[in-house]
Amino acid sequence: MAKKRGILLVNLGTPDSTAVYDVRKYLREFLMDKRVIDIPALPRFLLVNGIIAPFRAPKSAAEYRKLFDDRGSPLKYYTEDITALLSKKLSDDYSVKFAMRYQSPSLKSVLEEFQKEEVASLHVIPLFPQYASATTGSIIDRVMEITRDWQIIPEIKFTSQFLEEELFIETIADQGRKLMEKEQYDHYIFSYHGLPERQIRKGSYGDYCQLGKCCATLNEHNRYCYRAQCFETTRLIVAKLGIKEDDYTVCFQSRLGKDPWVKPYTEDVLNELAKKGKKKVLAFSPAFVSDCLETTIEVGEEYHENFIEAGGEKWDLVPSLNAEEKWVECLAQMVTKE
Repeated sequence: MAKKRGILLVNLGTPDSTAVYDVRKYLREFLMDKRVIDIPALPRFLLVNGIIAPFRAPKSAAEYRKLFDDRGSPLKYYTEDITALLSKKLSDDYSVKFAMRYQSPSLKSVLEEFQKEEVASLHVIPLFPQYASATTGSIIDRVMEITRDWQIIPEIKFTSQFLEEELFIETIADQGRKLMEKEQYDHYIFSYHGLPERQIRKGSYGDYCQLGKCCATLNEHNRYCYRAQCFETTRLIVAKLGIKEDDYTVCFQSRLGKDPWVKPYTEDVLNELAKKGKKKVLAFSPAFVSDCLETTIEVGEEYHENFIEAGGEKWDLVPSLNAEEKWVECLAQMVTKE
């Protein structure tokens, strides 16, 4: 009997519950990743375990309680859903599983399941459209760390980015179009998760990356620049929706610490829009494929409140891809096209 080909979908992760203990446990694992907080090990340990996790966990737990529903964490159950749907769409030649980079199900436990199945090959798809060392890079790093001790290492393939996949862009455009057909918006915001500027520069080939006009095109010099990829993702989406250049803004959210992060900052942009008299804004979050804390709570609720307080009237959030049929078909194409 021919051995199956393993397909592993990997998302970021989520606390096992909204209890402060579980949230603190999740934050510690997440923020102790050397690719997430890229400072020496001892200062990182002291910062995470002495300051961030103890003091941030209670506040984060309260935010997670707003997000979790009867099924638990949307990020986790939507990843479960697309795994099941993708498995049904593919032939019996494939074994499809999912894991989380942090918490459960762990990468180690799921990779060991593939090992027991003696898969002929393994295709790892981090569920991040744009490559960043702190997300996709961390997943690739961890998979290699786990499998390097195996006696038999199957052929392993990684999908490092998929922002240019046609069905990925089409699904986001479809989600946005549903809201645009009901409302006339003054402006459109494309808010991506931020990164420290130093991480962008560290990944730059030579001195090409200047965190400015160099992001106007995605080319051989900046193909793995996270900021340039975000601008390219936006260009592809607005082209599908027919949004004019003056009517949208690319920005970045979720800063942590005092170091400069990639700009412009979303909170600054929404305040400027309100000052300019923009009343109705539609927000996209194309760095995320599943509804999560950064989309539903941060963009959908916190930025909504900030915009209204600044003088705006309407702030809507385009849902993530979640378990949309076209998104699952996109994943199937990514698996089978080669």
